[in-house]
Amino acid sequence: MFGYLFERFPSFTQTFCAREVAALRGHGVEAPVFSIRNPDEEPIHQAFPNLGETTYLPAKFDEMIANDAGFRRAARKGQETLKALWGSESEKHRIHESLWLERACRAAKIHHLHTHFAGLSARTAFWLRRQGGPNYSVTAHANDIFRDEPPERLAQVLGEAACVITVSDFSQDFLLREHPHLSKKLHRVYNGIEISRFRRSPIPEGRPLMVGVGRAIEKKGFFDLIEACGMLRDLDFECVIVGGGPLEESLTAQIAQSGLKDHVKILGARSEEEIRDMLAMARLFVLPCITGADGAMDNLPTVIMEAMACGLPVVSTTLAGIPEMVLDGTTGALVPERQPALLADKIRLFLKDRSLAAAQGAAGLERCKELFAIERTSASLLEILASHGAISP
Repeated sequence: MFGYLFERFPSFTQTFCAREVAALRGHGVEAPVFSIRNPDEEPIHQAFPNLGETTYLPAKFDEMIANDAGFRRAARKGQETLKALWGSESEKHRIHESLWLERACRAAKIHHLHTHFAGLSARTAFWLRRQGGPNYSVTAHANDIFRDEPPERLAQVLGEAACVITVSDFSQDFLLREHPHLSKKLHRVYNGIEISRFRRSPIPEGRPLMVGVGRAIEKKGFFDLIEACGMLRDLDFECVIVGGGPLEESLTAQIAQSGLKDHVKILGARSEEEIRDMLAMARLFVLPCITGADGAMDNLPTVIMEAMACGLPVVSTTLAGIPEMVLDGTTGALVPERQPALLADKIRLFLKDRSLAAAQGAAGLERCKELFAIERTSASLLEILASHGAISP
């Protein structure tokens, strides 16, 4: 049986994972789900049908270590192996999780686990496999391969996987350069969305609304967006930035200092339904992604797909996989990162020309249907998993 292993499921910020699980179940793949952590403190983003039950791992393993001699011996041996391979016992909880999962997978007759992000859950799957557990595969995304994982450990975790999926041509090329040993088992599958859930914007007349969606963190580039709005104050428009986060207070202060309170608003986190409603009334979507000072960057932002599904032109940057989504001059506009003046010039085009926004938004919707419809992406994923023995064809 094929199953999933997540660090946290379902997660407010990772709805693409829930969509994928539901889509595979729609294809007849039972796909039981294990989650290392319980997201009970996260807000509920939306209710996904067809997800079934999630099995959560114990929050602590103290009782098992104290009362189960077999578990205790295996944990001690596993930690010694982990320390020899990775230089410390800081990841010892991966051993505990993998030992618990080995028993659970054996009982459920699971022969393959798929995990998203080459991080904590993939490390657990790595140790699970090394201790005789099922094969695993990984979908790699952005910071998990660009920044967060030490290269030597990433090479081991991905190298042990039966296959590796990544979500853009950009990240596929990156992994091939950095880890050429993956060449025979590395595949690109875009994240998918349910396009029918999004209402197409009529690109309404009147005061134009531009929307940006993302956490208030550096890599989203919202400081550049606010600066660009300051260069557009001769126009009548409203800009709404949706998504709370650690930089929300700084962004609000920038708006006040720039005298843009009548033009720009910062909203906290909103549900997918609320975001869909805002997109359906907008003229354009703007997300000027940048590479953060710590190296963090987006790869294939799902919110851009969602804006395209609403028939909006997208103004963004030439970073990572974004040019695979947005065709400059056809479905929106792209500028180099950290160039607010150029960003303002592109935004101005759509604020002043409603027909241009409508035409390029329509082209973006067609591109979204071609590349990002969940029916297409899940079928591609199933084909790849079957070719590597993860599921029956």
